[in-house]
Amino acid sequence: MRLLSLLASSAAIMLSMAHVAQAKDTLTVYTYDSFTSKWGPGPVVKENFEAVCDCEVKFVAAADGVALLNRLKLEGAKTEADIVLGLDNNLIADAHKSGLFAPSGIDLAQINVPGDFQDDVFVPYDYSYFAVVYDSEKMQNPPKSLKELVEGDASQKIVLQDPRTSTPGLGMLLWMKAVYGDEAADKWEQLQKRILTVTPGWSEAYGLFTKGEAPMVLSYTTSPAYHVIADKTNRYQALAFEEGHYLQVEVAGMTKTGEKNPLAKQFLAFMLEPGFQDAIPETNWMFPVAKTSKPLDPAFDALVKPAKTLQISSEDVAANRKDWIDEWLNASSK
Repeated sequence: MRLLSLLASSAAIMLSMAHVAQAKDTLTVYTYDSFTSKWGPGPVVKENFEAVCDCEVKFVAAADGVALLNRLKLEGAKTEADIVLGLDNNLIADAHKSGLFAPSGIDLAQINVPGDFQDDVFVPYDYSYFAVVYDSEKMQNPPKSLKELVEGDASQKIVLQDPRTSTPGLGMLLWMKAVYGDEAADKWEQLQKRILTVTPGWSEAYGLFTKGEAPMVLSYTTSPAYHVIADKTNRYQALAFEEGHYLQVEVAGMTKTGEKNPLAKQFLAFMLEPGFQDAIPETNWMFPVAKTSKPLDPAFDALVKPAKTLQISSEDVAANRKDWIDEWLNASSK
């Protein structure tokens, strides 16, 4: 019996040692849910990075980009996140202020985005412009401007996202502020009659739109490329607004927790390589920021090209975001 017990113990130790030997280092990435979905870039990015890092990538998803920053602030220095992927140019100053991120050490000379993006912490990985996307089979005379959207037919509804949790929702808030300034509260009040609902994130909003719940949704100038390439239809189109369109540059940052994990900086560098950038156009449906191994599909050439780029500095956003959200909430309740 003692011999059998000894043999069993030895076998258990051997199995345990084998498991330890096979265990791989892990990189934990907080991101938004559409990035990790089976049709998003997450699965491809995970496979490509794991092939070069001999590690395991663990995605942890939140509803949208603003929710990511909110979660990280709640977790603080105890966060398990090595990388936070899905913040944007509007949240950078607020994210810096949190003190939870470490310098990337990544040279951004190779990136190509509108404007002059420079930051020593956050690394861009894609960009596009916010736009109202409409169903051409349900709307014959869609709005040609933000003014026409605000003042238009109340029976033609739009689905928006919540600026407290969603980067597109915040983008719409800033788009209204960039165009209307001190009049934004009044314009939000006017727009209420056209809003079907406000969702926590982009996925829920776009899902309602494609199910036919509303003929318009807040999305991106690049969204119609999906329908042209994947669905073989021109039914869904982005509207070109006379006032211009608000720019979004999506970024990732390494946390101070991740600074201790060599995989984190390796991943930030990998984001600017074809193994990541190739996945962006036809899974995240945005423009890549660095060189890809193949040209973009011609469908991207036919997209709306904003005549004017709108943007508010991230410092101004950080200083005023709470007041502007309160302004939106007050208008929404009337």
